Amino acid sequence: MNLHTWVAARGGIAHREDAREWGYSPSRVRAAIRAGEVQRIRAKWIATSEAPPELRAAAAASGRLTCVSLARRRRWWIPEGASSTVHLQVGGNAHRHSSQAVLHWSDPLVDLGPRSLTTSIEDALAHLARCFRFEEAMMIWESAITRESLDIESLRSVQWRDESSRALARSVRGRSDSGLETVFVVRLRGFGVPIRQQVRLAGHDVDAVIGSHLVIQIDGFAHHSTAADRGRDVAHDAELRMRGYTVLRFTYAQIMHDWDGVERTVSSAVARGLHLPPTERRR
Repeated sequence: MNLHTWVAARGGIAHREDAREWGYSPSRVRAAIRAGEVQRIRAKWIATSEAPPELRAAAAASGRLTCVSLARRRRWWIPEGASSTVHLQVGGNAHRHSSQAVLHWSDPLVDLGPRSLTTSIEDALAHLARCFRFEEAMMIWESAITRESLDIESLRSVQWRDESSRALARSVRGRSDSGLETVFVVRLRGFGVPIRQQVRLAGHDVDAVIGSHLVIQIDGFAHHSTAADRGRDVAHDAELRMRGYTVLRFTYAQIMHDWDGVERTVSSAVARGLHLPPTERRR
């Protein structure tokens, strides 16, 4: 296998020590660089021309991809309008002149060694906690928990070094089906009424239940139900109403761009006792 093919199979970028261990001698690597088969990135890395630019940036800076950049790479939920600037974790050996990036100068919580161009999940979460407002960071953490199948108690036992990370570790529940659902729950956490997520009612999961009988369904940004899907939603809403529940549906646009309206609607429903069982509502 030629060196280009080998590097391409490893995501387009590789450490030269890995190449040597796979049988590509230093002289063979140098010849491939001279021939344009691969490109040299500083002393330790080689890459194809198709290598992801964010990983090339990490190699050039002697850093590791972290924070929102790792979240984006691992397909965690990211807030609308989040910066596309590369975020890198760097140490004392970082190349200081490489930065069109946001640099996180810190020792890693989990040291993945010199051949990794990405941080650990824990390090990325810690950097996210410091880079984003609590609400937004909470959304990303919840998404990471779901995507990575993280154990909540294990996450809380991490020796976090800052209060932002510790607060998030205490607050996350790992129950959100989407970042949008997290936004809704976090923003209503001061209501003083219990909110449960992903509750099974009448044979289907609902996004949230306020109190015992106020059901919230959230139609996300990517919600494009077929006619059959929409029909099932309508039928389920009707079944819930017949059982005494009140159902409120909110869209992505309402939650992200008209939160005041959403909050007014929920407040009005709670003021009318619609979160209580029908037998307990004031007449």
